[in-house]
This record gives sequence, C-alpha cells and structure tokens, in this order.
Amino acid sequence: MLITVNGEEMTFKESISIGNFLKLKDLKPESVVVELNKEIIKTEQYDNTQLKDKDVIEVLRFVGGG
Repeated sequence: MLITVNGEEMTFKESISIGNFLKLKDLKPESVVVELNKEIIKTEQYDNTQLKDKDVIEVLRFVGGG
C-alpha cells in the first residue's frame, strides 16, 4: 500500500488507521490536524479512519513559541 504523507511517499504492508499511523510516528492526536485527500478529519475519527492505497494525507503540527 502506497500513501503520500506531506509530499513524501510511504509504503505499508497493510491498511493502517490514522490513529495508528500517528502512534507509529510518535505524534499526539491532540497536537495535529490531519487532512485526508483534501478533507479535514476530526480527531475523534482518527482510530476509525483507515488509510488506503494511493491516499494523500497532510499532517500539520501545532508548535508553540514566542
């Protein structure tokens, strides 16, 4: 399965949920916004939304500063 994450292609052996993908990348769901095929996914849907072959996701992280 091939997906594009922030413009970079990644390969997975099987389908993975957005929630599991974020865990794999050590990202906290409450600190990111995920766009799947140009549609914003609600945080509560991360575990139930499966990524499929040729999906395109953008992961935006919140960064604090001053």
